[in-house]
Amino acid sequence: MGPQCDFCRRRNSVLLLCRAGAIPLGAPQPPFDRRFTARRRRDKGKKSIMKILYRYLAYEFTRNLIFITLCLISLYLIIDFFEKIRMFLSNHATVQQMTAHFLFRIPMILSQMLPAAVLLASLMTCGYLSRHSEIVAMKANGISLYRASLPILFVAASICLLVFLLNEWITPYTNERSEYIRLIEVQKRRSMGTFKQDQIWYRGQKGIYNIKLFDTQRNKLHGVVIYYLDQEMRLNMRLDAEWGEWKDERWLFHNILLTRFPAGEFPVLEKMTENVIDLPEKPEDFKVVQKDVETMAYFELKRYIGKLRSEGYDATRYVVDLHGKTAFPLVSIILAVIGISFSLRSERSGGIAQGIGVGLVIGFSYWLVYAFGMSLGRSSTLPPAVAAWFGNIIFGLISIWLFLRLKT
Repeated sequence: MGPQCDFCRRRNSVLLLCRAGAIPLGAPQPPFDRRFTARRRRDKGKKSIMKILYRYLAYEFTRNLIFITLCLISLYLIIDFFEKIRMFLSNHATVQQMTAHFLFRIPMILSQMLPAAVLLASLMTCGYLSRHSEIVAMKANGISLYRASLPILFVAASICLLVFLLNEWITPYTNERSEYIRLIEVQKRRSMGTFKQDQIWYRGQKGIYNIKLFDTQRNKLHGVVIYYLDQEMRLNMRLDAEWGEWKDERWLFHNILLTRFPAGEFPVLEKMTENVIDLPEKPEDFKVVQKDVETMAYFELKRYIGKLRSEGYDATRYVVDLHGKTAFPLVSIILAVIGISFSLRSERSGGIAQGIGVGLVIGFSYWLVYAFGMSLGRSSTLPPAVAAWFGNIIFGLISIWLFLRLKT
C-alpha cells in the first residue's frame, strides 16, 4: 500500500507540473528520485516551478472570476430590465434611452458583484484543483496550501483596490447619468433645481427655495429659506425655517421667521413656532435635485459631512455611509479566504453545484450582516465606524479561523 501511494504522489506531481506548463506534455520524464536529489538543483528548480505555479493559479482564478462576473452582471441586468420594462413602456421610452440607462448602471453593478464573484471564483478554482488531485500534488512537493493561496489572495486584494477606485471615480458619474435618464428624459420630471455648494437650489412655482439638507429617508427639510417673488421677480416675502416635514400630504415647518417686504415700507417680521405652509412641491420634486450618497465619491461625501457638522446638523447616517465606502471594497479578500478555506477543507471537495450553493449562502449571509450593521449605525445604535465594519469584522474572524484550520 505504501509504494502504491508513493507512486500516486509522484504521478500527481508530474501531472500538476504539466498543467502549469513546467513540463511539456509528452516529454520523456527522468526518474523522480534523480530530479530531486541534488539540493542546489532542487532549490533552483523549485523557485522556477513556484513562479510557473503562481502564474497558473492566478490565470485559473482570473479566468473563473471574469466568467462569473459577466454572468452575475447579465443576471442583474435581466432582472433590472424586467422590473423597469413597464415604466419604460408607459413613458414611451426609446431604445436609445433604455440602452443608455442600463449601460450607465454597469459600473455600479460591477462594484457590487465583484465581491460575490471573488467568492464564487475562489470556491470553483480551489474545488477544481482538489477534484483533480492537484492539491495532493502540491503537498507531495512540499508546497503548503498557504503558499498556494497567495496568487488568489493577490488578485482578490487587487479587486479591493479596483472596487474602491471604481466607486471613487466612475460610479458616481454613471449613477447620476442613469438616474437623469430615468427621471428627466423618460419620466419627464421637471428639473427646476440644482445641487451646488452642498445645498439645494430649487425654482418652484411660488419662488426660489434654498435647502441646506434634505433627509430623503424621513422626508425632512433642514435649513429652509424660501424667497417669494412676484411676477416682476421682485422679492415680496421671505420664509426662514429651522426644519420642515412632510406630514399628512403637506409641509409642516418649525421655528419660522416670516419677513414681508411691503412696497415703500419697512420689512415686517413675524415669528411662529410651527405652521403649515401651502407649497405645491412634494418630496419627490426635491429628490430629483438632492444628490444621493451613491452618486458621491468618498472625498466629496467627506467634505459634505464636514459642512453639515460645521452648521450644526446631524450627519450620522452620512458618516456611516462614508465608512461603508471603505469597508465594502475590502470584503473581497475576506470572502476569498472563506472560499479557499471551504473548498480546501478536504482533498476531495464537492462539485461545481455545491461550490455555487455554498457561495450563495455565504454571500447572502454577509449581505444580511452588512445591511444589519449599517441600519444599526444609521439609527445611532452603534458607532458609525463599528456599524460599517460590523460585517467585515464578523466574517474576517470567521475567515481567519477557517484558514488556520486547513490541513496544509
